[in-house]
Amino acid sequence: MKKSLLSAVALTALVAFGGNAWADVMFGVAGPITGPNAAFGAQLQKGAEAAVAEINAKGGINGEQIKLEVGDDVSDPKQGISVANKFVGDGVKFVVGHFNSGVSIPASEVYAENNIVEVTPAATNPQFTERGLWNVFRTCGRDDQQGGIAGAYIAANFKDAKVAVIHDKTPYGQGLADETKKAMNAAGVKEVMYEGVNVGDKDFSALIAKMKEAGVTLIYWGGLHTEAGLIIRQSADQGLKATLMSGDGIVTDELAAIAGDAVAGTLNTFGPDPRLIPANKELVEKFRAQGFEPEAYTLYAYAAVQAIAEAATAAKSNDPQAVAKALHENGPFATVLGDLAYDAKGDPKLPGYIMYEWKKKDDGKYSWFPK
Repeated sequence: MKKSLLSAVALTALVAFGGNAWADVMFGVAGPITGPNAAFGAQLQKGAEAAVAEINAKGGINGEQIKLEVGDDVSDPKQGISVANKFVGDGVKFVVGHFNSGVSIPASEVYAENNIVEVTPAATNPQFTERGLWNVFRTCGRDDQQGGIAGAYIAANFKDAKVAVIHDKTPYGQGLADETKKAMNAAGVKEVMYEGVNVGDKDFSALIAKMKEAGVTLIYWGGLHTEAGLIIRQSADQGLKATLMSGDGIVTDELAAIAGDAVAGTLNTFGPDPRLIPANKELVEKFRAQGFEPEAYTLYAYAAVQAIAEAATAAKSNDPQAVAKALHENGPFATVLGDLAYDAKGDPKLPGYIMYEWKKKDDGKYSWFPK
């Protein structure tokens, strides 16, 4: 009898403890938290953490608090799979991330097989949402959209330029370069060079010499800020007077830290800057008071958490399948990006890309401003 009584007490305690444990809904945020692209990982992490804190302070989602786990994929596809599998083992149901398309695409398949919704704030390769997966969404646009904008801009403003299209051979970088090339070719502008370089390359002197010989006046770069900054600086050092244009992969103030004053005049596409939306003024100031500038993907990650939370509320369920259905069917959702609704693929219905130019701010530092 005593043994039975103790067993009953232990079972009651286990159920009570389990009830508390189950009162959390597990989220993951994943990106390059370390490595050369850590600036972008910080944007995803800080944005997700801030949104989770706000939602939890208001009572969580359907009565459950959000518990957020951070995964560092170092912008590496293999590490991204490891992060995805760890999230599966830890009971994560919703993922904000990853940053790179080349990481997000394979990771999304792990998530799809294990009942996890993935909302990327940054992966722009069209294939992310073109494979018919039930669980993939993004808060950013696609490379066929921004490549189209870039190609049209080149045709309108650099019609007589000698254009070199350079990419980093990744799904994001080459994909964006190819979409831009396709659009500018369709508008009648033909590149004089098309080259791929390797991620992590540091010395571009041979490439720059080749561009000088070809008389290049515009470099379209498909890739991230790490190599872009070096290409800009080394081009200036070697006397190549060419404007560099790129996409959303260079939108961190670290670009200027690498390129120096030569960054002035650099162009890039990105969505409308959510920091400039009046309703976000207090939130932006809160980030800045904490010593963090919420540039680029910070508020896109914030919006990813908001969209998941609002869809769960609409579905009256924290089950990923129900939330995915609600994301497709129950928008628009109020987010820091504005009203956000999704199409059948998981792509957002948001304003398109615009062009930005890098200029010196009043404090003497460089950043990107709408053209």
